Amino acid sequence: MGGGARYIGVAERRARLALRQRLAGQARAGTPEEVAGALVALHGTDPATVYLAVGARLADPAGTVEETGRALYEDRSLVRMHGMRHTVFVFPTGLTAVVHASTGLAVAARERSSLLKHMATAGAPDAAWLKEVEESTLAALARRGQATAAELAQDEPRLREQFVYAAGKSYEGTHTVSTRLLRVLGVEGKVVRGRPLGSWTSSRFRWAVAPEHAELDTAGAQAELLRRWLGACGPATEADLKWWTGWRVTEVRRALAAIGAEPVPLDEGTGYVAEGDADPAPSPDEPWAALLPALDPTAMGWQQRDWYLAPELRPGLFDGSGNVGPTVWWNGRVIGGWAQRPDGEITWRILDEEGVGREARAAIGSEAERLTGWLGTTRITPRFRTPLEKELAAG
Repeated sequence: MGGGARYIGVAERRARLALRQRLAGQARAGTPEEVAGALVALHGTDPATVYLAVGARLADPAGTVEETGRALYEDRSLVRMHGMRHTVFVFPTGLTAVVHASTGLAVAARERSSLLKHMATAGAPDAAWLKEVEESTLAALARRGQATAAELAQDEPRLREQFVYAAGKSYEGTHTVSTRLLRVLGVEGKVVRGRPLGSWTSSRFRWAVAPEHAELDTAGAQAELLRRWLGACGPATEADLKWWTGWRVTEVRRALAAIGAEPVPLDEGTGYVAEGDADPAPSPDEPWAALLPALDPTAMGWQQRDWYLAPELRPGLFDGSGNVGPTVWWNGRVIGGWAQRPDGEITWRILDEEGVGREARAAIGSEAERLTGWLGTTRITPRFRTPLEKELAAG
């Protein structure tokens, strides 16, 4: 590579991860907003992941549930919405316009087209009818503030209409207008996930009208999202960036050029950092351990993971769809996994013993006690279960 670009090795990448991902003790955050801002996005498919990811990074995790709930449902400083790869994330509210323009618009167009196609094939009402239902539903949601699909159907009964999907096929099914329409509205950035029904771990939720945001240029929004992500996760390869964003490679390259990203040599080839971020990065003051939840944004942050997760550990830590389970970290690498048993005990197992001595085990034990303390009587079962997590949870 020309230009004398500085090689960034595994040790430095782990140091960057420790500080920028708010995992080392000195880097822990004071609020959920600080955590989300540092990470750009928190995986929100499993509601418990958001709280667990925040709690692992707070200097004082005692108020994790209360403070994260405040940010999501009272102050609305954090928003749970569809984002990259058609996945639900939690973002800082100020980033919603960027996410919508950079990743949501293209997916939204496909989702609405698919819904209309399926309705037409089934002989269901047309686009004009769906538009009427949509406008009525959004008006009802605005009046209510937050509501479930069933509650909205009380105000707009047409949401209960059903149509057959893929008639005559092996995967034939019956869809309700409310389910499909609210999904489309979510991807379009018109509605967001609201307060859950039940506890903070519940996957059943209400809907709310999305916060207003500016309509941004797609290319400019992609450049801004990539700039923020490289600041949090760089260096990263082009493959990492394409995987994380879900964009075409041409879009990734255009965004890299727009922000003046700097190429740097990595063990796996050429990586990129944000402009001006190629200088040596500091290391944490002290060794650190962390217990991160299933789907944590650090464990899922890169497509190429060998620099922090040994390939031989993956069968026990991932499910068949590539979702990571709860992980144990020591100084920037995954060394094992953890789970919560029915009696509330946090149990863990080391899978990679290299460099893991008494100090590491004591630090991991301390993190387990820390997690137990703020969870209290709450019981956690990941939505996507992995072999090691199931084994540990069963005792």
